[in-house]
Amino acid sequence: MSLELISLSIIVVWGLFMIALERKFPYDPQRFFRRGFFTDFVMYTLFHSWWLGFLIAALIRWVDSSSGLSRLQLVSSWPLWLQCLFFFVVHDFYIYWFHRWQHNNRFLWRVHEAHHSVKDVDWVAGSRSHAVEILINQTIEFAPIALLGAAPEVAIFKGTIDAVWGMWIHANVGVKSGWLQYVINGPEMHRWHHGLGNPKLNYATKLAIWDWIFGTAYNPDKKPKGYGFTHKSHYPEEPDFEPGTGWWKKLARLVIVYFDQHATMFRPFEKPIHAKQRAPKEAPPAASAGPTLPVAR
Repeated sequence: MSLELISLSIIVVWGLFMIALERKFPYDPQRFFRRGFFTDFVMYTLFHSWWLGFLIAALIRWVDSSSGLSRLQLVSSWPLWLQCLFFFVVHDFYIYWFHRWQHNNRFLWRVHEAHHSVKDVDWVAGSRSHAVEILINQTIEFAPIALLGAAPEVAIFKGTIDAVWGMWIHANVGVKSGWLQYVINGPEMHRWHHGLGNPKLNYATKLAIWDWIFGTAYNPDKKPKGYGFTHKSHYPEEPDFEPGTGWWKKLARLVIVYFDQHATMFRPFEKPIHAKQRAPKEAPPAASAGPTLPVAR
């Protein structure tokens, strides 16, 4: 059996395991086919990953043909386990800081906010990310693996871990991981990152140590009040389909919502209120014309 088929089998089995855990140990009451489920599963998990995979691979091949870096085989002599560990840790360190920057920069937040538009976080919600964000992060993730001459198995290992871990940290599972939460990330901390608003905490993806080291960890013993945005969402949402709706109508709606969600990133930024338009400060009370009296102590 090829490594690609093994990887796909692991991802499918893990997805079924997440579904079983969510049904048995739900963190929040939630329908399986919740609003937006088909958009996330059909358009983002399947279609999104398929066409972006071709685009990113072509981009990496173009960079390699232009630079010839892969011919240097800079890490090819390393043991396979060391190559896997190196790219795993280095990329996870990068993604922590880039993710943190996305939440603190209004331009990069536009790239990332699609991921936070999900109102019901579950095993498939993590796949909702804007194509531009995927293009940036996965090119930075997989280009060094190819350009530094790593073994082909490393890319398959990274892709499998990405899919498995993404499902795990977004799973609607009411479990506690104990002391492991200080080392590796899980749903109990990451669900707070998806809490209402733009939460500037718990940026780690796989290794929770980055949050604990850099002071952004948050793991209280209570539940978030909800997920998504605090304001009225400008993100187009998939409607709750009425029973008997034809499959072709559902598919057409999925496609429309998918492209609408991508287009909303390019909406104009709200203009700041000009200083002259701001409400004037309240004038101080007029001074008394009478004699000044001593204040009682």
